[in-house]
Amino acid sequence: MKVEDMGPAEMILNHFAYFSEYEEFVRQTDQNPVPGAAGLNLPLLGLFGEVGSLLSELKKKLRDADSYIGYHDSVIEEFGDALWYFTNVALRAGQNINILAQRMFREIDDWDEVDDYKFGGFGDIQPSRETEGPINYEKFEHGLIVLAGKVGRLLDDVASGHTKGNRDVLSSHLVEIFRAFSQAAEDADVDLEGVIKRNVTKISSRWPVEQIYTDLFDDDFDLDEQLPRHIEMEIRERTSGRKTYVIQKYNGVIIGDRLTDNRTIKDDYRFHDVFHLAYLAILGWSPVIRSLLKLKRKSKPEIDENEDGARAMLIEEGVATLIFNHGIRLNHFASINSVDYSMLKSIKEFVKGYEVEICPLWQWEKAILEGFKIFRFLHSRREGLVIVDLPSRSISIQPLN
Repeated sequence: MKVEDMGPAEMILNHFAYFSEYEEFVRQTDQNPVPGAAGLNLPLLGLFGEVGSLLSELKKKLRDADSYIGYHDSVIEEFGDALWYFTNVALRAGQNINILAQRMFREIDDWDEVDDYKFGGFGDIQPSRETEGPINYEKFEHGLIVLAGKVGRLLDDVASGHTKGNRDVLSSHLVEIFRAFSQAAEDADVDLEGVIKRNVTKISSRWPVEQIYTDLFDDDFDLDEQLPRHIEMEIRERTSGRKTYVIQKYNGVIIGDRLTDNRTIKDDYRFHDVFHLAYLAILGWSPVIRSLLKLKRKSKPEIDENEDGARAMLIEEGVATLIFNHGIRLNHFASINSVDYSMLKSIKEFVKGYEVEICPLWQWEKAILEGFKIFRFLHSRREGLVIVDLPSRSISIQPLN
């Protein structure tokens, strides 16, 4: 792809994290765009919350010491989220972060000697980073407290109306916050250029400007090892004596075992195979369905053992159970159209090392929501015809005749 054809995300990931490109990326990925000062409250709360999360990560590191092995990655992630909200605040307030960055290095008497330099970037405010030894956590802690204090003072001035109609006051706050960000990053030995690239990758996985599905994992295999591109699965509830179970039929043949809730308190988990069908439809992945249909990719022993084997199926069942238990607490997502990031992140960690790990967060979110849509239908009607269409990456359900 030529540079001139790249969007802001591609430009940042493949070249340099310019302020102008990141501003455009933030504009494109803002899920609650409210122009002007009227829209400042939400990103301000987000900024304050993310700075608080940075402090929380440091607290856990100091408390748990070497046992907290995910510290560095968490700090980078929280820095990125905080900078996204910072940039969002600046944009909604009509501020240019390139100019804010220039003012970080200027005195009051040359405050206005700045320009909209197109090629300024996050790497420019950290001209050289040389680690001289272990991180000074006391210094980093102080820097984060300073940062939190500056964000708090901005919130206080916004709440009291001191920034209303006074862009210079707001700009001054943002310059001080940006300077505190840079200092805290230096104290933590964090590369802001890398932080921004990680942030762009994360947000593009959850809220991409354009949703492009990953390729089907068995496209390059023979037809007799490919999952059907169209599936119509009958699902019916049956009762025998005191036992209630679910059967599934594909092409008129019963598939798999009779499913029960396997739990004293009944919760209709017996219908949970719809989640596997949803993973198949949206992600193009389901070792469980592949096993049920006897379509393991045996032509490549390594794929057969590692991607289609027992452990992969256990991973998928674990994901299904985790999501199902989460959904119970949320009324099966009946009135919710999103999945919280912490859950999606847990799932991505759960499937790490398997082919499905390349699927972005938005695909997982869609698979979960579509799966619960089918589940709610069955929860209400007790039977239905589930239709999976891989070319269109869709799953639907209709009443049985």
